[in-house]
Amino acid sequence: MGKLNLKPQMVFDYFEQICEIPHASKHEEQISRFLQDFGKSLGLETIADEVGNVLIKKPASPGYEDRKTIILQGHMDMVCDKRKDVEHDFSKDAIKLIVDGEWLRADGTTLGADNGIGVAAGMALLADNTLKHGPVNCLFTIDEETGLTGAEALDAKLLQGDILINLDSEDEGEIFIGCAGGVCNYADFNYICEPIGGDLFFMKAEVLRLTGGHSGDDINKGRANANKLLARFLCRVAEKYEFYLCDIDGGSLHNAIPRDAWASFAVPSKDKESVRVDFNIFAAEVEQEYAATDPEMRLQLQSADPVSHAIDKECTRALLKSLHAVFNGVFAMSKDVPGLVETSSNLASVRRTDNMIKVTTSQRSSIESSRDDVSDTVRMAFELAGATVTTKGHYPGWKPNVNSEILKVACEQYSRLFGGEAKIKAIHAGLECGLFLEKAPHLDMISFGPTMRGVHSPDEKLNIPSTERFWQHLVAILENAPVKQ
Repeated sequence: MGKLNLKPQMVFDYFEQICEIPHASKHEEQISRFLQDFGKSLGLETIADEVGNVLIKKPASPGYEDRKTIILQGHMDMVCDKRKDVEHDFSKDAIKLIVDGEWLRADGTTLGADNGIGVAAGMALLADNTLKHGPVNCLFTIDEETGLTGAEALDAKLLQGDILINLDSEDEGEIFIGCAGGVCNYADFNYICEPIGGDLFFMKAEVLRLTGGHSGDDINKGRANANKLLARFLCRVAEKYEFYLCDIDGGSLHNAIPRDAWASFAVPSKDKESVRVDFNIFAAEVEQEYAATDPEMRLQLQSADPVSHAIDKECTRALLKSLHAVFNGVFAMSKDVPGLVETSSNLASVRRTDNMIKVTTSQRSSIESSRDDVSDTVRMAFELAGATVTTKGHYPGWKPNVNSEILKVACEQYSRLFGGEAKIKAIHAGLECGLFLEKAPHLDMISFGPTMRGVHSPDEKLNIPSTERFWQHLVAILENAPVKQ
């Protein structure tokens, strides 16, 4: 029994075990071995492919051999993010779990319920021999969060089933039947380190403690982007004063709205007080603009240590103007599904290396042509500024099928269990379902999960009562799976 003692007990016990094992994206070796050992310990056929995806097959319960084979699928990696004041090494430290009323969260880090709770549900299904179900194949993939590379590398032969249920959604009572496709643009600005001197004053501007969130699911909530705010201020300073950009850094993950960003720069000492006044005015403006969405926002300007070199002025001008000008946010809303974001872009991260500044952006759309259009819009903005842009990481969307057989079962069982109607939705986020459907077009698919908030950020939390309802719903769907024709 786990320490949490939460219901459904078996699901949460396995989730606790997962939280003990490092499983950052692109570092899933330990969790992959753990799942392989788990499947073998149950005496079940267990297959691992070359990249570390794991498939565990469980035969039908007696009397359910005539049911269609269902693939239960979740991803084993997690987004690793923490608050700046938290000491945590995701390569070796366990996630520290805290029960906070009806919510489960971590101690200053991401929780990893996205998608650890889906993996835990699959494990519980495999281990519980009291459940009634047809043939079930549990598929656990790697690296969903940073490129869907596990699903992309998956051999179609491992998609042995008629139905796929993805357990990677974040609102209990909602059943998803479609998702966005996506792509990333990587803009590289080459710069020269130029010597600077004279009577200069060095400063560091910081944008801190924004709400952030998932660059797909939360992009329509009007939250501030730390990179955009920082560029907005730096452009204002650079246009008024002699300005030297020394360093810049913001954001972390391509699929997260950046919460923090900073830059160090120099201005003539005679202008330092004017810059401080400009900053205070700017801070008051944006704090008012985003009072509803980013109430914890903090903007700081402080003195910085002097340096002898800065980024050349030509690169500085091109970089800052392009960061300020490039599109970020909702590009278009769906014409078919009310309230669904169709197309968007996220200015995800800015990093300086020894001779280059690297900017990462991600674009999403449920329509392939629109995905490519917004991707081109972003790419060309950076190319006009002189950057070298690489576009990669294309992944397909998942077109909704309102006549899905498993969707009908899921809706019927939800109504029977809870008395209300489940909401049928599509999501503006990348799920692996699009890649699965590309490899196995015959699959009938849905996605659902328990309620989570703040995913991809240290505010991530999992609603405990919704997890029990999610489990009850999953069990009922499996017990009432369609019969083979």
